[in-house]
Amino acid sequence: MIQDGPLAAGIPVRFDIVATSPSAAGRAGLLHTPHGAIETPAFMPVGTQATVKGLLPSDLRPIRPQCVLANAYHLAVRPGAAMVARRGGVHAFMRWDGPMLTDSGGFQVFSLSDLRQVDDHGVTINSHLTGQPRRFTPASVIKIEEQIGADIIMPLDVCIGYPSSRAEAEQALERTHVWAQQALRSQRRSDQALFAIVQGGMEPDLRVQAARALAAEGFPGYAIGGLSVGEPRERCDELVALTAAELPTEKPRYLMGVGEPDQLLTYAATGVDMFDCVLPTRLGRTGYAYTAAGKLNVARASLRLERGPLDTDCPCWTCATYSRAYLHHLTRAGEPLGARLLSLHNVAYLVTLLRRYRASIIAEADAATAGGRTATA
Repeated sequence: MIQDGPLAAGIPVRFDIVATSPSAAGRAGLLHTPHGAIETPAFMPVGTQATVKGLLPSDLRPIRPQCVLANAYHLAVRPGAAMVARRGGVHAFMRWDGPMLTDSGGFQVFSLSDLRQVDDHGVTINSHLTGQPRRFTPASVIKIEEQIGADIIMPLDVCIGYPSSRAEAEQALERTHVWAQQALRSQRRSDQALFAIVQGGMEPDLRVQAARALAAEGFPGYAIGGLSVGEPRERCDELVALTAAELPTEKPRYLMGVGEPDQLLTYAATGVDMFDCVLPTRLGRTGYAYTAAGKLNVARASLRLERGPLDTDCPCWTCATYSRAYLHHLTRAGEPLGARLLSLHNVAYLVTLLRRYRASIIAEADAATAGGRTATA
């Protein structure tokens, strides 16, 4: 069974709740980190290998993403965590001066299932580049992440697919919890926040058990992992809401690997504060763009003569500068610029979506407060 007990100390971040929605569980917050504050709820672009695919830091800055991700497994394999450390850490290495988060590589345990073996003490995985086996343990992953130097770090966890048996979910929960405790005991840097990860498969009671046990440990933040792995949308909706409700209200909540626009708004309304997903740049590279009317296939012939922007309400540089017709041309011609412009737009679309939702929470809370004062005057 999971053993509860407070472990966390020396928390290097502070989370302030600025406003809460009177009509839902959503909240607007500020997560203070050594590289600046993250205004939540926030969408975080994924820069797996210390780069958001196809985009320069100068592309991202006008969009104002609150945080950028990198992946500890991939950077450990290439160029090596020690190399990143010698170059001043990941911020200096990739020339990004805002907050950063590193995922531990737990998802690679799931996605590279034919290359790895998992036991109670860690993971042995054959490099996807060389085929050579490499051992990852909760302690070694923390060492890697401390060398990389992101502001927020994640412990090694076990992510299982869909469908999975209850026994697999119980084992993933148990290992993830024990590894989180071991990771916390291994942490040496006081300027990084180690978030715990809630697993438990698709079993509601196991999700509740995991969330409550990890909440008792006093981590500076909590992630919800192991969702959006092929399960029905309604199951994902149920488990996100259930898990978020069990996590401490005063700590940030991070939903891993979820990034469709409607999902962001749905889950932000349940009290989730942080999101990441590879979809914006992946869709951009394959010729698709987010719009208020839904996902747009930019290669569609009907766009060939359209003069307007991808989305009339999007403030990004792509929409301010280029027509649908030009982006259609670039996409059909296979020009790399097309993928870059669409990726930039997609990232901006999701960042802006949650920025506006955050503003609506603050406005709604202010209106409710003002109404209350009027009623008692």
